[in-house]
Amino acid sequence: MSTAAEDTQARLLRATYDIGKTAIYSAKVDPRFQYCLYVPPQIGPDTELVVCVHGTSRTSFLDFRDGFAEFGRWNDCVILCPIFPIGPLGDGARSGYKYMREGEIRYDRVLLGMVEEVSARYGRHWDRFALFGFSGGGHFTHRFAILHPRTLWAASIGASGSVTLLDAGRDWWVGIRNLRDVFGIEFDREGLAKVSVQMLVGDADLETWEITHKPGGTYWMEGANDAGRTRPERLRALQASFEAAGVTVRFDLVPGVAHSRMLVIDRVQDFLAGLLRQKRGA
Repeated sequence: MSTAAEDTQARLLRATYDIGKTAIYSAKVDPRFQYCLYVPPQIGPDTELVVCVHGTSRTSFLDFRDGFAEFGRWNDCVILCPIFPIGPLGDGARSGYKYMREGEIRYDRVLLGMVEEVSARYGRHWDRFALFGFSGGGHFTHRFAILHPRTLWAASIGASGSVTLLDAGRDWWVGIRNLRDVFGIEFDREGLAKVSVQMLVGDADLETWEITHKPGGTYWMEGANDAGRTRPERLRALQASFEAAGVTVRFDLVPGVAHSRMLVIDRVQDFLAGLLRQKRGA
C-alpha cells in the first residue's frame, strides 16, 4: 500500500513529465522510435487526439509539439508527435517512414501502437484521431489515410513531395493496385470518403531538387514523377485523385509561402478547430 509521501511524489512526477509539454518517450511497440506530447491540464471524455508528423529533418517534431500546445490547451486536445529517426536499420536511410514500410518496419503499425500506448496512459480510448504532417510528414499522412481511413476523423496533408494516387492500375507507392500484397490491406474507398481532408502548400513552394525521382534512386519506379513537377502540382493531382474517390478536400494554396511548416500551421489549426466544433456540437 502506497504512503502519502509516495502518492505526492507520483503526482509531482506526473505533473513534471506527463502533463503540459512532456518528456520524450520510447515507444513500447518498438523502442527504436520515440514520441513526445502536449497534454492539457485536464483530460475528459471530450478530449481529442491530434497527431503531428515531422518532415525529413526530424526537428519539426518539437516545433509541432510547441506550436500546437496552445491549440491543444484551448481546444481540449492531446498533441502526439512521433519521432522516426534517420536510419533505424543502421543504413542511414532518411525516407523510410514516408512510404510506410522499411525492411521489417511498418510505420503505420508503429504509429497505431503509440496511439494505443498514449490512450492507455491517459485513460482514454482514441480509436479515431486527427493526423497532420508537413513535407515528409505529408507523405506519411496521406499514405496512412489510404491504409487506415477508419482510424481518422481528419487528415491535413502539407506539401508532400511525392504522392500516392488512388490509381488501381499502378503498384505502390505510385498507385494502390497491390495494397493487399504489400500491406495485407484492401483499399477502403467508403472509409476514406468519411475522412475530413485538408491539403495545403505554399504557392512559392517550387523547388524540385529534392522531390524529383531519378532512375537508380531508392524510391524510383515508373510513374514516380507523373503527378507533376512541383509540390503544388503534385498536391493538386492528389486532390483530384481523392475527389474522384468521393473524398471532400479543402485545398489551401497559401500565397507568398515557400517550403515553411510554421507559416501554414495556423491554417491547419483553423481547419481542425472547425471540425472540433462540429463534432462537439453534434
